[in-house]
Amino acid sequence: MLYWLLKYVILGPLLRLIFRPQVEGLRHVPDTGPVILASNHLSFSDSIFTPLITKRKVTFVAKAEYFTGRGVKGWLTKMFFVGTGTIPVDRSGGRAARAALDTQLTVLRAGGIAGIYPEGTRSPDGRLYRGKTGVARLALESGAPVVPVVMLNLDEIQPPGTLIPKLKRVRIRFGAPLDFSRYRGMAGDRFVERAVTDEIMYELMELSGREYVDMYAQKVKNQAPAEPAARQPVAA
Repeated sequence: MLYWLLKYVILGPLLRLIFRPQVEGLRHVPDTGPVILASNHLSFSDSIFTPLITKRKVTFVAKAEYFTGRGVKGWLTKMFFVGTGTIPVDRSGGRAARAALDTQLTVLRAGGIAGIYPEGTRSPDGRLYRGKTGVARLALESGAPVVPVVMLNLDEIQPPGTLIPKLKRVRIRFGAPLDFSRYRGMAGDRFVERAVTDEIMYELMELSGREYVDMYAQKVKNQAPAEPAARQPVAA
């Protein structure tokens, strides 16, 4: 109930008025049936605008820390994620990745939409980084099509670490569904899962026009700070 109140009564109308989302290719998201939305990850706001502009409910998973913050900010963050249907997952243990996968599989088997960021974390500089194979395992185990979706300018509107977003029109682009049924029964094969993941990341690169880096984003974040790389022009 809180999800629909936020989307259609409280938060949704206000955000649509202020940020006037410009959306391309929304027709690629099917009206019914399980589907995986695989997105690049530029900003905290990614998880706001993707559910906002889709007709159906989109379920993401998020680290459990988002649900345990203290003070007013912590309470507001928790209420936002609860209200948008986000599911907390403890990422501290060795089985955490499997727990996140099982949660999303439950959503898909119920005919819903599972949202996932294949990079695993927000891009540190706007470039697109190597995808983790969890998205491939999710697609192969569920049999659901994968719809690539890219945030084109949310890193400009709300860069990481910024609390108040800039007032600028949000641009989002959806690509055609990717069908991996040719790999049916091959979940767990690391070579197949890497091939599927790389295909998804290639589509995200093509849709976004962003430079691709064959390296995990988290590894870059763990390294010493460096000058941000120049951004590539967004595809027309």
